[in-house]
Amino acid sequence: MEKRKKADRDIIPIVRIEEQIFTIRGKRVMLDADLARLYGVTTKRLNEQVRRNADRFPEDFSFILTKVEFANLRSHFATSNELAPGRGGRRKPPTVFTEHGAIMAAAVLNCRRAVEVSVFVVRAFVQLRDDVNATISFNGLARATRSFAKSLARMLGPRGKTNSDRGRSLAAT
Repeated sequence: MEKRKKADRDIIPIVRIEEQIFTIRGKRVMLDADLARLYGVTTKRLNEQVRRNADRFPEDFSFILTKVEFANLRSHFATSNELAPGRGGRRKPPTVFTEHGAIMAAAVLNCRRAVEVSVFVVRAFVQLRDDVNATISFNGLARATRSFAKSLARMLGPRGKTNSDRGRSLAAT
């Protein structure tokens, strides 16, 4: 049993999947081509199944990128040349999938590889969420520490003496 669990974790490194997750419209998503590659199917087949099961993919599960979003995303990659027809690559904006959409895609594809890999995809989304939460917690702690240090500096005043100590030393002289 333990041997099987270790083998499952080694199929696809989560870091490799995390590299394929982007933030678009404030949501973490994966491109249809990347998800199809992981699931062992063609992008055409993935999108075909999504169209056939459109009621299972509401806007918060998957959406098609706008031309502007697609252009911004393309600027990050070396993609096909739009001016050279017939040279391969995408000609229309991709569909992107949120964590829930990736799970649903595995279900509608109904193939063993998709079901197995969907576990790793979910783990990657969860790891990214945990990383963001840890960063937020750290930033909050850093802000609180800075605020405390400023308050302490105001209380101590110059040369590390408290305002009440300064008052006593003036009265004694």
